[in-house]
Amino acid sequence: MFENTEITSQLPDISQIEFKSIDKKYLIVLLFNFCIVAIILFVGLYFLISKNLEAHIPEYTSYLYVSVTFLLSIFLIFLVLGFYKKKYAVREKDISYKKGVLLQSITTVPFARIQHVELEEKPFSRLFKLASIKIFTAGESGGDLKVNGLPKQEAKKIKEFITHFINE
Repeated sequence: MFENTEITSQLPDISQIEFKSIDKKYLIVLLFNFCIVAIILFVGLYFLISKNLEAHIPEYTSYLYVSVTFLLSIFLIFLVLGFYKKKYAVREKDISYKKGVLLQSITTVPFARIQHVELEEKPFSRLFKLASIKIFTAGESGGDLKVNGLPKQEAKKIKEFITHFINE
């Protein structure tokens, strides 16, 4: 006779995981990147308006600046809120990453599915001794994971721990 017993009550509770916050210095990196993009956007907008649009629609230029500033402000708010929602946890057999402001998600990657791990340092992150871990998994279901904003030494430890586990 066919049996299919329910095991829902035996599953591990994800809320029991103690997630660790991303390094606070990574917020400075995010804000610096945001400022660069905002400056480029405003300089481009200035030249677009001063060379092309102002002669045709001068009364709308201030509305355009206000609209862009408003959109950038909303993006900045979500950037900061999103930073505080990013957390990670390395456990005995897996790594988990939690993120999201409006749409929250938790991604857990078992070490058994990991193909290889990379340590990535971008220029601004390097200034603050931060690094990212990129985890590549077996299969193409979008199971890859990237954890940004880790202290460089901690990122190296995590990489070595995972690499040791997958090489066993």
